[in-house]
Amino acid sequence: MLNLNDLQLFVRAVESGGFTAAARTIGAPKSTISKRVAELEVELGARLIHRTSRSFTLTEVGREFYEHARAALIEAEAAEEAVRRRLGEPVGTVRITTSVPVAQFRLAERLATLSMEYPRIHLDIHVTDRFVDLIHEGFDIAIRSHVAPLPDSGLMQRRMSEEPVILVASRDYAAEYGTPESPLELADHAGVNARPGSDVWCLRNERGEEARVSPRACLSADEAGVLLRAARAGLGIVRLPETIARPDLDRGELVHLLPGWTEGTIITTILTPHRRGQLPAVRAVVGFLTKA
Repeated sequence: MLNLNDLQLFVRAVESGGFTAAARTIGAPKSTISKRVAELEVELGARLIHRTSRSFTLTEVGREFYEHARAALIEAEAAEEAVRRRLGEPVGTVRITTSVPVAQFRLAERLATLSMEYPRIHLDIHVTDRFVDLIHEGFDIAIRSHVAPLPDSGLMQRRMSEEPVILVASRDYAAEYGTPESPLELADHAGVNARPGSDVWCLRNERGEEARVSPRACLSADEAGVLLRAARAGLGIVRLPETIARPDLDRGELVHLLPGWTEGTIITTILTPHRRGQLPAVRAVVGFLTKA
C-alpha cells in the first residue's frame, strides 16, 4: 500500500512545477521531497518524472499516476471532512438494542420527540430480550433494566432512571375483594407472580421494615406487558415498576395498594461501548434519554 504522504508530495511537486517550488509551498526541505518521490518511483518500479537541472516533466506513466494520485488525495480529504462533520454535529445512524418492556414502556412515547429534536439522526431500534454483545454486534447503545448492579464489563454506564416496584390491582378487584391494610393481609388475596418460583414477596417500607408474604398465586409471568394486562383484567394483585403502572393509575383503571411498601427498585441503565471517540449523535441520544 502506497504512503499517502508520498502521494501528496508527488502531487505538490507536479502542481508546483518542481521540487524547489514545492518545498517553498509545503515548507519542507527540497532534498526531502526529492528523496521521497525517488523512493516512490522505486516502490512503483517506474520513472514518474524526467528531471534535469533545467527541466521537470512527467513521463507518460507519471501523467497517468498523477491523475489517480490527485483523485486519491481528494477522496482522502473528503473522507476526513465527513468525519469532522460527524464529530461536530448530531448526525448519522444510532443503533440501540433494548428489551421488550423498555421499548414498550420507556422508549415508544419518546422516540418521536427525539427524532423531531434531532432530525439528522436515524434511530435503528433492535428489540430483544436475549443478551446482546454491543461491540461485536455493532450497537451504539444498550438499555437494560435490572435489580442488582450490572457487572463491570468495560462498558460505560449511565443511569436512565430508578423507580420503585409497587403493588397494584384493578379497581374492580379492589371493589370485590377489598384492599389490604398491611402486608400480612396479602396472604388472603390472589397474586400474580413476576416469574415462576417467586411465590414469596419481599416488601419493605420507608422505615426499613420488611415483610415476607405469599399471596395465592393465580398466574406467573416474566414479561411486564403480560403482568400489566393481568392486573387490568382483575386477576389479582400485581407487582409492577411504577412507570409501567402509572398511566393506568392516572386513568383510575388500577389502584395503588399499600402505598408505603415497595418490592425494591428497578434501575434502567444506558450502556455504551466507548467514552472517547463517541459520535455526537450517540451523545445526543444518551443525553436526551437521561433528561429528567
